[in-house]
This record gives sequence, C-alpha cells and structure tokens, in this order.
Amino acid sequence: MKVLVVEDEEQLADAVRRGLEAEGIAVDVMRDGVDGLWAATETAYDAVVLDLMLPGLSGRDVLVGLRERGVWTPVLVLTARDGDDVQVSLFDRGADDFLPKPFSFDVLLARLRALVRRGAPERPVVLTAGDLRLEPARRRVTRGGVEIALTPREYGVLELLLRRGGDVVTKREILDNVWDSAFDGDPNVVEVYISYLRRKVDTPFDRRTIVTVRGMGYRVADDDA
Repeated sequence: MKVLVVEDEEQLADAVRRGLEAEGIAVDVMRDGVDGLWAATETAYDAVVLDLMLPGLSGRDVLVGLRERGVWTPVLVLTARDGDDVQVSLFDRGADDFLPKPFSFDVLLARLRALVRRGAPERPVVLTAGDLRLEPARRRVTRGGVEIALTPREYGVLELLLRRGGDVVTKREILDNVWDSAFDGDPNVVEVYISYLRRKVDTPFDRRTIVTVRGMGYRVADDDA
C-alpha cells in the first residue's frame, strides 16, 4: 500500500508517517495544498490522507481539484471542525471518509484499510446531455455556460437521470433514490419536480432534454437544437 499524507502540522504528519511505515505502508508527505494536489495527480496512491486547513491551497480545493482532473483515489479528510454541515460539504466534493481531530491512529489505520479494500471506482467528473452539464464535485449545473440554481431535490432528480445515460428511469426509482424507499406520499410528486426542472433547464434555453416516456418514466436526451 502507498499513501499520500497532506498535512502541514509537522509533528502530526511525522507521527502518522511513522505509524503507517511501521505497518509496512509506503508514505509520502506533503506540507501544503499545492504540493499535495500535484503529488496526488502525478503519482498513483492507494489512498490520500488530506488535512482540511492547509497553506497554499485548502483541503477542499485540493479535493475538488483532484476530482475535476479525474483522480478518484480514495481520500480520507482530517479536520478540527466537526458537524453534519462540514461532513456533507466534504462528501459532496468527493471525499470518501472523514475523521475529526484529535483521532486515534488505530482508527485512522482501520479506515484507510477499509478505503483501500473498497478501491476507487471511476466516477465521471462531469455528467452531460448536450450542452447541459452537472459537476458532482461542486454540485454545479450549467447550460451553455449559464449557471442554473436548483434545489437539493431538483438536483437529485437531475443527477439520477443524467447518471442513467439516457435510459428510462421510473417514478419508483426516482422516489427510492431521491426521496427514500419508505416514502408513502403521492408518487405524482415526481411529476411536479420534473416540471420544476424543465422550467429551469429546458424552457429558458428552448431545449427538450428531459423526456417523458409514457407509461414508463423519464429519460434525458442530447437535445442541442
């Protein structure tokens, strides 16, 4: 196993390096975000341990930079900040795991091993349909270069449709993935959100990307006309 540690606290970085090397793991250490991004892009690692607060380039920016470059090495983020909002923000930007400081080295090691076992399945940097673009790492949607503001639910429906690459997605699948499998409300709520999406991503641009397949569900089409 080969791991990159991006951490500017010298004592902590050295302690993590020594501990990992004692477990037979090869370790490279970078002290700032710029060098960390360069190293993680240029060298194949099994995992990256990434501090959030770094000089030169923040851990968030390093994470986004990696995912934009198509580097899907598993990333374990270290931060002194805790809370659901921090974790959600990091996961949305492509983090694979999160460990608040201070932490136990044994827990760090166990989480790294778990990440390496799962591997790094390739994930697209950008999902597209014609000139419609969705960037998962930034949760950003644009059409012809124009940024489109979506609610979390609208974003979830659009991301699911784009990830299916033109295949038909049923109402039930949308409910299960964007709401949850226990949802027992009116399934026609999907039609409402499809209508919302069309008003934002299709109508203003004279496009017809989100298509209804009668009796089956919905799909996206590459409509640039």
